[in-house]
Amino acid sequence: MLRQSLVPDGQPLAIKCSLDKSLKSGDYNLTWYKVGNQTAVPRDKLSRIHQHKNLIWFLPAMLEDSGDYECVISCRNLTSYRKMCTKVTVFERTDGLCLNEKFAVEEVIFTSSSAKVVCPHLDYFRNEENIQPVHWYKDCQQLEGKRFAYTNSDLIIFNVTVHDRGNYTCETTYTYGGKQYNISRDVSLIVEVSPPKRPPEISYPRNNSIEVELGSQVAVDCNTTGADGYEVFWTGNGGYIDVFYMSRIFASSYEDGTSYDGRPTHSVKLIISEVNSEDYGQPFVCQASNAFGQVASYIILKHRDPDIQKWLTGGLVSLLILTFITLIVYKVFKIDLVLWYRSSVCAITSKEDGKIYDAYVLYAKSSEDRSFCCLETFVRRVLPDVLEKQCGYKLFILGRDDLPGEAVVSVADEALKQSRRLMIILGSETSSCCLLEDTSEQQLAMYNALIRDGIQVILIEMDEIQDYTSMPESIKYIKQKHGAIQWKGDFSEKSCSASARFWKHVRYQMPSRKKVSYSEAYLLPLTLNNSATKAS
Repeated sequence: MLRQSLVPDGQPLAIKCSLDKSLKSGDYNLTWYKVGNQTAVPRDKLSRIHQHKNLIWFLPAMLEDSGDYECVISCRNLTSYRKMCTKVTVFERTDGLCLNEKFAVEEVIFTSSSAKVVCPHLDYFRNEENIQPVHWYKDCQQLEGKRFAYTNSDLIIFNVTVHDRGNYTCETTYTYGGKQYNISRDVSLIVEVSPPKRPPEISYPRNNSIEVELGSQVAVDCNTTGADGYEVFWTGNGGYIDVFYMSRIFASSYEDGTSYDGRPTHSVKLIISEVNSEDYGQPFVCQASNAFGQVASYIILKHRDPDIQKWLTGGLVSLLILTFITLIVYKVFKIDLVLWYRSSVCAITSKEDGKIYDAYVLYAKSSEDRSFCCLETFVRRVLPDVLEKQCGYKLFILGRDDLPGEAVVSVADEALKQSRRLMIILGSETSSCCLLEDTSEQQLAMYNALIRDGIQVILIEMDEIQDYTSMPESIKYIKQKHGAIQWKGDFSEKSCSASARFWKHVRYQMPSRKKVSYSEAYLLPLTLNNSATKAS
């Protein structure tokens, strides 16, 4: 991007397209265009706007010429090209005003013995024979006296002070094709205190190294303060790194500015389009100099080390995510996992504990409530069909597994001692009132569960029971400690499958054990009955 060009309406203007020093005449083609116009600027010198060598001429510039212009540089025998753009602003000078502050070009000088003020956009008229001497004005008053001198078209100010700041105008005339044109340029001059006289400084690089990957592109800025513009450059492998975009390693054009203390700043970018193995370990040196000294600083490329912290962080995050997922999966599928483990592992490794029954079933034996029929069906038919026939468990149900005429207390006491679980079946709140009766079976069951053996209790609700206040304290305690499993089935084949969710919850609370053979299932009650007979 070239600097913006400001020119009053009706005055001539010439803009130069800058070229790399490495390009020689005949090695390239240069063409000017107005942005948005596909037609190149003509080369006919009789045309008001024409191209001559690498210059575009406006003789003169008109208001409609304002806009962006670009020069396209294409190297011969190469497919690459470069574009450089400039913005042209043609303004109308107000009658009666000798300068226009709005379109003045800003220039900065420093307090010193002497300083130069450049007449802007006049560079390419200097060598023309048809240009008259330039006159300078400050605030519309012509400059006179020993402190001011002219060299070419520039103004020299001696013994510069901060009072020299202000608005300046340079004026001349130029003759072309027999026609005379007035030229005037406005300058807004800023005077700053002179920077200290000391060697330049390099803020980056700082004799450091950077990690890069093989084959990657690298760009490193050399940022300097106090150096002369064209005395900032890169060297590498013992040689000067040129500003040539077709090389694998090249330096970019300069970026200029001013530091807080008034010293000039320059930045030159080192670009390696593709890092090769020989680039590693080699110092790339940035050098900067001025009238007071020279400094240098280097950068070294090294292989990128594995980012251990990144791997550790990634591994820790992955572990946390895996743990979180595992906990969720376990929470959702805990019962299925436990049941699978029991069927595959515990069935082989389980040890005998000498007990006969897996569960003693306790329920209300009689009730006038109509739901008692469902409770009786569940206990006498559904429960044995699922847990005994499908799952291989052995249950003791009083009234089914005892012999007529046997003492209930003796049989119940012996069966409870030989059982691994106590399964309490609660019907509706009305039918469960029968369980409140002070029966010997209930007393023995609660005694074994809560005091003597500490047998684990499985509480099943046939219907949802909202109010436990009328229940015995023992039932309340069991509900609070172990919770309850609610039966929501309808005695269908699907509800009576061991894979149903309700039965999985029941099996989860039942003990793990080996499946018994069909013959063992019928020999066990006989053994218990004989034991109960002897005890009585």
